[in-house]
Amino acid sequence: GWSGLTTIAAITSERTNKKTGEITGDTRYYITSLAADPKALMAAVRAHWSIENNLHWQLDVTFKEDENRTRKDHAALNFSIIRRTVLNMLKKDKTKMSLKRKRFKALINSEFREKILKC
Repeated sequence: GWSGLTTIAAITSERTNKKTGEITGDTRYYITSLAADPKALMAAVRAHWSIENNLHWQLDVTFKEDENRTRKDHAALNFSIIRRTVLNMLKKDKTKMSLKRKRFKALINSEFREKILKC
C-alpha cells in the first residue's frame, strides 16, 4: 500500500528553552518518496514544520484553538474552517495591530468588523 516509498529517515532535533537554558531533544521518523538526499529531506521537513508551527501558533494565539473542546458531529471541522477563514480575513487587513487585537476590535466595533468582512 506504500508504492513509491523510497526513503525512511530519522531526524533528531534539539530545542533550547530561552528562559531556563534547558535543552530537550527528540527523534522524528519520516517515510517519503524523496531520494535519500539529506539536504533535500531536511529542507522538506523544515518547510513542513515551519508552515505547521506558524499556522498552529497563530490559530492558538488568536482563537485559543488548543482550548476548544468542540467534538459533536461536524462542529469541530466547521469551526476549524471558520477560524481559518477569519484568520485569512484578519491577515488581509493592513491595519497595524496584532491579529488578536484585530479580532477583539472587530467584536466591539461594527465599522471595523464591516471593514474586515469586506476583505
